[in-house]
Amino acid sequence: MAKPEISLYDYIKALHLIFVITWFAGLFYIPRLFIYHIEASKKPSPEKEILTNQLQMMTKRLWYIITWPSAVLAILFAVWLLVLMPGWLQQPWMHIKLGFVLLLIAYHLKNHQIFKQLQRNEVKYTSNFMRIWNEGATLILFAIVFLVILKTSFNWIFGVIGILVLGILLMLGIKLYKRIRNRNPEA
Repeated sequence: MAKPEISLYDYIKALHLIFVITWFAGLFYIPRLFIYHIEASKKPSPEKEILTNQLQMMTKRLWYIITWPSAVLAILFAVWLLVLMPGWLQQPWMHIKLGFVLLLIAYHLKNHQIFKQLQRNEVKYTSNFMRIWNEGATLILFAIVFLVILKTSFNWIFGVIGILVLGILLMLGIKLYKRIRNRNPEA
């Protein structure tokens, strides 16, 4: 049985997917580190300083060694894919996907702003806000994956309802977790 020929497109697509995955990994974890940093800022000395220094180092490494390079490479390989397959830019699903990608980039840049503030020990958000903020990447990921997989068969009404239901479920989960933590701070 003859092996199918693997094209340049397949390699670029694989690299794009790898860097999208690592980009999202960073975007899922960085707000969690922000939450810990915000909560550490309320602790007494010397615990506050020890935790804050450790969390600043962890976020700096995650942000500059994994998340930013992954974002740049994911976008670079995405552009390369569009150069190889320019017809995709004629597809309505691709326009919407690119809209979500722009939203993802805006989310990334806002995280960068929060990162810089916390590196200067400027706490401007509550840990509860950051728990909700943390779900932004999840909602964007769901939207993009469903668009890419379903393409033209995507039913917009059910898609929008599905994203809203997912958002509501995430918010309910956050509220439930907050109640559990209020009863048991070690949860």
